[in-house]
Amino acid sequence: MQKKKTTIEEEKGILGWIEYRLPIFSFLRHTASYQVPKNLNYAWNFGSLAGIALILQIITGIFLAMHYTPHVDYAFNSVERIMRDVNYGWLIRYTHAVGASLFFMVVYVHIMRGLYYGSYKRPREMVWFVGIFIFFAMMATAFMGYVLPWGQMSFWGATVITNLFSAIPLIGNKIVIWLWGGFSVDNPTLNRFFALHYLLPFVIIALAMLHVIALHRFGSGNPSGVEVKSDKDTIPLYPYYIVKDCITFGLFFVVLFAFVFYAPNYLGHPDNYIEADSMVTPVHIVPEWYFFTFLCNATFNSR
Repeated sequence: MQKKKTTIEEEKGILGWIEYRLPIFSFLRHTASYQVPKNLNYAWNFGSLAGIALILQIITGIFLAMHYTPHVDYAFNSVERIMRDVNYGWLIRYTHAVGASLFFMVVYVHIMRGLYYGSYKRPREMVWFVGIFIFFAMMATAFMGYVLPWGQMSFWGATVITNLFSAIPLIGNKIVIWLWGGFSVDNPTLNRFFALHYLLPFVIIALAMLHVIALHRFGSGNPSGVEVKSDKDTIPLYPYYIVKDCITFGLFFVVLFAFVFYAPNYLGHPDNYIEADSMVTPVHIVPEWYFFTFLCNATFNSR
């Protein structure tokens, strides 16, 4: 006699009850069995690597927010307290700071791969458009985060960058005053930058989910540029592609902790270890390295 087939709910007890109402396990099975082209190279791993970098930034950022004080009189000292008095505060802060730079490195490689292999072409335009919004949100988040330590480069960087909006005809000056919350970079500016810096990563997560949904609509492209026509040209995400992901994840954390433990300030600016002073302008006001392309563009355009 053929055995009666049981439902997931009957077969797995409480897990089946949850699965019937919230199909988490079905989603995981779908993800694991998701078909990807056989010929994907390591350049395609940078998308998932960017997701890991984003999660790392959010986790370390939450711990930093527990000890940070968003006030012009206390912000700089609260960061020093994190570094000196909070248990492993130095590790969390350096991981967050270096992680931001590596996050941009990963995303830039991800963008260049998309440009080189034509991932923006039909029918994947929506994947590209959502990715652009993610990048803009990343830049805004990184800029506001750079202001929070309230060092010299933080203060003057905020002053210079926000003043760029004054070039907008008619409404430019009003936008600048609105951003500042007054007539100069001051406490309201720091407060709203802290609030937005905390909020925007969760917006990025939502955009990243849309990015993945749009990608799954037509599947990943591949180096050959030829669309997959049959299941013989694909392999399941797990275990074949996940193994490659684990390799890149491992290399990412090796590079990250090499910087954190041996050269944590290599990608930063020494002036940011001086407390912000509106009466002393640094000799050179420069952004973080991942904004250099925009600085060069602004420099050439001004000439």
